[in-house]
Amino acid sequence: MPEDFHLRQEAWYRSVAGVFARVERRDVADVPLNVWRKLIRTTYDGIDVRPLYTRADEFSESAAPGVFPFTRGNEVKDARRAGWGVTETFGRVAGEGAASVNKRILHALYNGTTDLVLDLTGDLTVGDLREVLGGVLLDLVPLRIVAGAETRAAADELYAVIDAADNPGRVSVELSCAPLTAPVDSSASVDLDTAVDLAVEASGREGEVRAILVDGASFSNQGATDAQEIGFALAAGVEYLRALVDAGLDTASALRQISFRFAATDDQFAQIAKFRAARELWARVAEVVGHAEDGGAPQHALTAPVMFSQRDPWVNMLRSTVAAFAAGVGGATDVEVLPFDAAVRGGLQGTSRSFAHRIARNTNLLLLEESHLGFVVDPGGGAYFIEDLTRELADAAWSIFTGVEADGGFRRHHESGALQSALDESHEAVRADVAHRRKQITGINEFPNLAEKPLPADRRVEPAGVRRWAAGFEALRNRSDAFLEEHGSRPRAVLIPIGPLAKHNVRTGFATNLLASGGIEVVNPGQLVPGTDEFTEAVKDAEIAVLCGADPEYTATGAEAVRAARAAGVGTLLVAGSPKSFAETEDIPDDYLNLTIDAAATLAGLLETLGA
Repeated sequence: MPEDFHLRQEAWYRSVAGVFARVERRDVADVPLNVWRKLIRTTYDGIDVRPLYTRADEFSESAAPGVFPFTRGNEVKDARRAGWGVTETFGRVAGEGAASVNKRILHALYNGTTDLVLDLTGDLTVGDLREVLGGVLLDLVPLRIVAGAETRAAADELYAVIDAADNPGRVSVELSCAPLTAPVDSSASVDLDTAVDLAVEASGREGEVRAILVDGASFSNQGATDAQEIGFALAAGVEYLRALVDAGLDTASALRQISFRFAATDDQFAQIAKFRAARELWARVAEVVGHAEDGGAPQHALTAPVMFSQRDPWVNMLRSTVAAFAAGVGGATDVEVLPFDAAVRGGLQGTSRSFAHRIARNTNLLLLEESHLGFVVDPGGGAYFIEDLTRELADAAWSIFTGVEADGGFRRHHESGALQSALDESHEAVRADVAHRRKQITGINEFPNLAEKPLPADRRVEPAGVRRWAAGFEALRNRSDAFLEEHGSRPRAVLIPIGPLAKHNVRTGFATNLLASGGIEVVNPGQLVPGTDEFTEAVKDAEIAVLCGADPEYTATGAEAVRAARAAGVGTLLVAGSPKSFAETEDIPDDYLNLTIDAAATLAGLLETLGA
């Protein structure tokens, strides 16, 4: 550490204090040097994220990549295999036959996809497996199947295909049995006994065949924080481990039957830390049971379904890019980028499935082939913030895991309702932040595009098993769309701008954006002066009107504007701003629109007033 480090740190404190002094129009001598602490952001796991990390936050160097505890990655690959796998799921397009799926698989493999997931729970069935995999070199392409209750039959059919192929000893196959995590988000799976039997059988086969998937994405889908996702996944993993050993597998073989999947959101640094922390903690579990070298389980990543929006779904491309970047940099074995319109039943109308899948695939490929991220192992390693966040998150997740263990293990914790209660609480915290617009979702509660083509009624359906961040506001948009279909226009509110444009523009913009997030269109007549015919004509008999102006304008003419609006027959009168400007008058509005309100609840009430 430089000799003058503390002097530099002190200079930074003074600089921050100077900025606060200018913003708050105070003398810098009156601003404490620790004012920088106001810049600290606390995560949903209670971890403080500071605005600056320095050498004072330096840890001793972590073990090298590919070495226990695998914080920096499970392995170091050569240049030909650098980076993470590009995963794509097939079998979820309604009505698509086996021949068509096979054609799309081969096309994807020729165009950058490296890892396959086959979903056999829909129109595609176990009987289609052989045709679907025609021409696929299973010794070169890692494969996972998702077959729900039919996993036993799917495994038998898959083994027959493998045994008839070249190099069966080089395959990498997973059966994705998830009996412990599937009930959390109502996914389909075999029961635990069947999963254990399949794992015992798989352990005796050639190649790398794993039967058990600890699906952390199931927790994420129900609102888990990052630490909860890791902690509950660890608890489920340990529960599987016990069951496998009880069934006769040795500990090392049992560890080699388990893989993990985690959801990656668009919170970039948190997700990098999450994947690093999850690997390290599972390696510690393996160490405790005496087989540290087998603690490097595969770690699949999925762009988190909770962050996908149905409205303005093109923005999901951006969210997915950040999520894929974070998962890859965080060391995931492979990354699956969901199609940008994955939250819309049947996909976005007018958008081909091939286009949606190509964009998802190319998101991964751009990061790998053009940005060359895969050629650096653990690029975040050594960054003070990432290392600190990894350890903080690992501590929080370990605390959750040990709490579940103290409660009797994963199954007992789940059956008692404690797990669901924890997920409900964390989901509610996020829902409240989205509703108050403290957590911004572009295109949803910030910068909505009311001019976009409405979703057809049969596609305005909430995906099963996922509590999406955008769901509350999109329910309001659904009401607006239904109103539009019935009346030919959207629910509307009238703005009452007072004062010149330069003074009312900020609040007219705020009100327009806020109301649009609830599907309410605004009519902005431009500056209005109370007492004029133009004022009366513009707001006459409006069901909802919003007064917009600067605080000095409210003080000077706000009461007069309220009286004029009432006289013109305005039903519900709102003010864009706080109540303080009307504290000295009896002529007050019905409510206020500002940054502190529960916007979702307020907008729901306004839609009801407008008949939507």
